[in-house]
Amino acid sequence: MKGSTKIAVLTNVCLAAVLLIVGAVCFFPIGVSTAGKLSDRVYYSGNKDSRYVSLMFNVYWGTEFIPAILDTLDEYGVKATFFIGGSWADDNAETLREIASRGHELGNHGYFHKDQDALSYEKNAEEIRICGELVEKLTGVRLSLFAPPSGAYSENTVDAAEQLGYKVIMWSKDTIDWRDRDQTLIYSRATKDVSGGDLVLMHPTAETSAALPSVLREYAEQGLEQVPVSVNISGAERA
Repeated sequence: MKGSTKIAVLTNVCLAAVLLIVGAVCFFPIGVSTAGKLSDRVYYSGNKDSRYVSLMFNVYWGTEFIPAILDTLDEYGVKATFFIGGSWADDNAETLREIASRGHELGNHGYFHKDQDALSYEKNAEEIRICGELVEKLTGVRLSLFAPPSGAYSENTVDAAEQLGYKVIMWSKDTIDWRDRDQTLIYSRATKDVSGGDLVLMHPTAETSAALPSVLREYAEQGLEQVPVSVNISGAERA
């Protein structure tokens, strides 16, 4: 009898230990990174099985260069995506409407160009919502794509964007044209090893405007089709 009691006690102790371990793993997943899971909710490229490539212009400044960029896009018969900063739109409504009237896609780039990875859920939502509402008021276009300023995002950012009906967009190629005002470098970064699904980040600068015809010619020569981001990411797997 005593032996049976000892076995029962030992069994209960072992069972309790197992339950404690399972509970610890469930509530305190030490060493388990969520970074990969978060990036799975963000688009770093489009449909890699396609021949699509997308130019993305982030707009908070450079208004004076936008007309020439629009003319070049018209000349080559292609449509790009312009991610609009809300504070810029507030001061440049006519240019914003011109971008929309030419048939280009509009996206949301937040209102004040804040590093949204440092913001709370509520502040992330506010930045995105106010920008989207303003652009829709000025153009009649409801936005569905959000590009985080400086590429800075957190779980709060992605949660807020998704709750507001946005897909979060990053990039696969960065021309860094805001820093390196070099037409040759911009061309090289936009075209080197370019392939289907690439999302190419640009800004409205004089050098970007000058490089744009050569970039579009190179895409055409490689059999790539320049399309808006929403077309490119259709059917694409995220990171």
